[in-house]
Amino acid sequence: MATRKKSRLTWYRMDLHLHTPASADYQEPAASYLDILHKAEFRGLDIIAFTDHNTVAGYAAMLREIDRLAFLEKLGRAQPEEQRLLAEYRRLLDKILVLPGFEFTATFGFHILGVFSPAVPIRQLEHLLLNLNVPPTALDAGSSEVGASSDVLTAYRLIHEAGGICIAAHANSSHGVAMRGFDFGGQTKIAYTQDRHLHALEVTDLGRGGRTSTERFFNGTKPEYPRRMRCIQGSDAHRVNALSERGGKTTHLGVGDRVTEVLLPERSFEALLEMFQGGDFSRTRPYNPSRQPLDYIQAAREEGPSLVQAFHESMTQKGGKLYAIIADVCAFANTNGGTIYVGVSADKKKPPEGIINPQDSVEILRREISRMLAPTLDVEIDVQETQGKPVIRIQVPSGSDRPYAIEEYKIYVRDEAETSLAVRDEIVNLVRQGVIIQQEETQPESEAPLQPPLPAPEAPAPEATPPGIAPPRAGVEIVGVETRDDTRYYMMRDLRNGNIVKNVTRSSARRLWHYAIKQRESNPVKADKVQWHGDIGLWARYEKLGETRYDLVQRENGQLRVYYGVTESGMLGDWQVFLSPEDDE
Repeated sequence: MATRKKSRLTWYRMDLHLHTPASADYQEPAASYLDILHKAEFRGLDIIAFTDHNTVAGYAAMLREIDRLAFLEKLGRAQPEEQRLLAEYRRLLDKILVLPGFEFTATFGFHILGVFSPAVPIRQLEHLLLNLNVPPTALDAGSSEVGASSDVLTAYRLIHEAGGICIAAHANSSHGVAMRGFDFGGQTKIAYTQDRHLHALEVTDLGRGGRTSTERFFNGTKPEYPRRMRCIQGSDAHRVNALSERGGKTTHLGVGDRVTEVLLPERSFEALLEMFQGGDFSRTRPYNPSRQPLDYIQAAREEGPSLVQAFHESMTQKGGKLYAIIADVCAFANTNGGTIYVGVSADKKKPPEGIINPQDSVEILRREISRMLAPTLDVEIDVQETQGKPVIRIQVPSGSDRPYAIEEYKIYVRDEAETSLAVRDEIVNLVRQGVIIQQEETQPESEAPLQPPLPAPEAPAPEATPPGIAPPRAGVEIVGVETRDDTRYYMMRDLRNGNIVKNVTRSSARRLWHYAIKQRESNPVKADKVQWHGDIGLWARYEKLGETRYDLVQRENGQLRVYYGVTESGMLGDWQVFLSPEDDE
């Protein structure tokens, strides 16, 4: 387990998506590379990348110009203006880290950024573009159209293997891998946004709230998208200065008009790559000079407890508070991973309590997690700050050696915003997942699947769902019941992963299951009272842990299927018609 000292890190401003006159569609072809650097300096940028369309000609042209000026200086033949230009290049490049890169056009027109170390030779990057099937005749053209190029997943892999930072460009807009406006998607969209070689998604709506924001969609709570994706923003500038219409609306961004701040130990490509490869999502944030810097912990509290985050006001052993934290660690490791904040309430309106002796508390957590949790799990523990109070943050990875247990036999899982002891069928499924993940990790790179498939549930799902209307992807469905010795035993279906859990009684059920059983027994659905929208309907809406939940109904072959406790994250497609207006805030 590692502890990072925040005092060693500094915030830097970066824009990793800048075009130059080497792009065929650049709107100011007379602009010089010094013009771009001067604008970057004016905007306060520390790190930029030249990412022209399918070429590194722009970065190469800048290097040639600098080499020419330096050669003239060495010969003593540099004119005063040439000496001035060289001195200005040296001053700016000492102040701004300029990285080589490109914006590759993959099959179907998807755009992918590759950003590399300045130590990588230009010829090596050109060779990489040739391997991506960019025609030799197009290497210097700077066109976004290059014909039959490599597919998206191949591009991710080759960029990553070449030592680059791989970013899906403007993922949520045109030519983006999130496939807005495409009639197809499904497994392709999952693969394109969850691939292990992809470091980040560049988005155009970073920092915006609401259920439709790209960052919220890829936050790790969606069952089909379990890998949380880092989201950044870049200008995609095709000109030095922004272009605005007469009414003042910006139509084309300039250098530094969309900036991301990154928390690094130094301003270097190596530090940047390490950050992108890590799982600390608080080390990137949108930069806006008119706003206060983002309070990452308060932003997490605004989202509230979920499948991937939990909050604890204190960690005293008395009252089991320390044990509850470690139970969350176990549950996150057995599920999607997640982040735990200690010293702050989940209630976003309540002032944070903070931790009195944070470093001592960190050591206690490290020791107790190591002692109580088996097998060994590498978690990161550090101290953050919110509203002037120190808060401990525990970052838990999705475990590869499942199932994880406390005191060797207590196995916990995460179910939406709650941590619960796993029941027999869930433990069986965790063992299966562990076997599959271990096989995945021992497979050669070329044979490994993109994501380890989840094992099939022990029992089949109930009758087929009508085409085009899939069930919600959160909550629970009661799919069967039998009575033995005057006790009802229910079969529950987890809508997130399709797993079936048998032999659940009202007394043994965890909270959501207990709620579903209680509702079925005491408040059965009446079809004439359902708010119908075609063959799907809303039966009830209620608040749980500060989050709106829904009981939903679906007509199928004359029968009613009821889905209890569905959260907003599971209401995709047609189901979104029932979302309450406040969920958009």
